[in-house]
This record gives sequence, C-alpha cells and structure tokens, in this order.
Amino acid sequence: MAMGRPRGFNAEAMLDKVVNVFWQHGYEGTSMATLTTATGLNKPSLYAAFGSKEELFRSALERYWQRQGEFTGKLLDEPNARTGVERMLLALVDSQTQPGLPHGCLAVHGGLVGSAASATIRDELKARRAAIQAMVRDRLARAQAEGELASSVDVADLARYLTMVGQGAAVQAAGGATREELRRVVKVAMRAWPEAN
Repeated sequence: MAMGRPRGFNAEAMLDKVVNVFWQHGYEGTSMATLTTATGLNKPSLYAAFGSKEELFRSALERYWQRQGEFTGKLLDEPNARTGVERMLLALVDSQTQPGLPHGCLAVHGGLVGSAASATIRDELKARRAAIQAMVRDRLARAQAEGELASSVDVADLARYLTMVGQGAAVQAAGGATREELRRVVKVAMRAWPEAN
C-alpha cells in the first residue's frame, strides 16, 4: 500500500519522478497506480500536491520543457547556424539516450497514442513541438538574412525536416536505437544542409 505524503516532502524531487513515469509510458499509458508507486504517495496525497492527472502531466511537461528548451535555445544561438543545428540535434540524441532515464522524448512519446479524452494533452504536445520547429525556423531565417543560407532555401521546409530528424531520433531511441547509431544518423542528415550562394 502506498504511503501518504512523507515528512520532508520535496515537490521538485517528486515531480522529477513523475516526469520519468510520463516520459516512459506517455500520458495515456501512465496509470495513477504507476504514479503512486513511483512517488511513494497515495492518491489523495498525489492529488493534493499536484492536482488531477492532467494537471500533473502539465507540471511534469513544463519541468521537462524548461530543461530541454533552455539547451535547445542556447545551442541554436551559435554564430554559425549549421553548427548550432548540428550541435542541437546531437545534444537531443544524447538527452534521449541517457543511462538511467527513459529513452526518447516526453513531448514526442507522450502524444503518440491517445483517445478523444486526451485531445487537450495531444494539442499541448503538438504546440510544444511546433514551438521548437518555429525556433529552428527563426534561426534559419536569420542565417538566410546573414547570407549563410541561399535566398532560394525554404527555411520553413528545412526547419520541418530538421525537427523531424530530432523527433524521429526520439522514436528510434524509445525503440532501442543506440546513441552511436542516432549520432551517425544526425551526421547523415546534416549532409542535406544547403550551401550558401
């Protein structure tokens, strides 16, 4: 039987455990029983601390996203866009294959399967993935304005391609692909980078 809210309860540490559960099982694949086992809290304590399952997922997603978005933005800010994008994709692969953590990406894995009841969660995950794509597109547009990319390059399509590589790596990582395999794929994908005029 799960314990109640323990003494010295640390909400951030508990939220990290919740992140890992949703990361591994997705939103619909995660049961309250799995969450209570992972956190050591009983249902009433879990609800009191974090709210409903949907609120708990949103809190977990926000915590996960803060970490992911922070390093993604920093890497994209490299002076050379190609270097920044490649470093971002390689860092995503490393993040998606960390020992001791679920493999893949919470924002991708969490929304792959879902019923009509979880449509708001899928919409939230879709918006988060679109935000990353927009961040990449904006960096590519800047590179184009600076002459690093030819004016003929469709930066929206290139951004979509590059984010698809990152999201595909997440699916592959969750399916057992190794870090080395995925890093090689990133290197292959970067060969599609269009040269400047």
